[in-house]
Amino acid sequence: MKRFCRMLRPLSLILAVYVFLLSGPQQAAMAALVGTDSVMDAARVQNARETVRALMARDDVQAALMRQGIDPAEAAARAEALSDAETVRLADAAQALPAGGASAVLIIVGALVLVFIILLITDILGYTSLFPFTKHHR
Repeated sequence: MKRFCRMLRPLSLILAVYVFLLSGPQQAAMAALVGTDSVMDAARVQNARETVRALMARDDVQAALMRQGIDPAEAAARAEALSDAETVRLADAAQALPAGGASAVLIIVGALVLVFIILLITDILGYTSLFPFTKHHR
């Protein structure tokens, strides 16, 4: 039995040191629930940053910046330095703009087509007599 105890003494000493190291000076982990809002906000900010990067990489935006005397690389660097709230606001404003940025010619042509259709309908209904091709021969 003494021989068995002598053999286990070094092993017990190693195990005691190991247990002390496991339960010794360690900082407790601080865990908390992560709210859905914070996860959604992080995803929204990341999407907004990608939108702003894509906007700054467009050729027409870079050409417009150069026409204004602004270096596109400096503008992109400043866009990266925007706060999260500013980035989201900028991305929302960019997405709210009309796709393709309707030109004045397109607006005028659209207005003329709308007026033509309205006048055609009123001519067919008999309220006006502008177009001879809408007259019915009796």
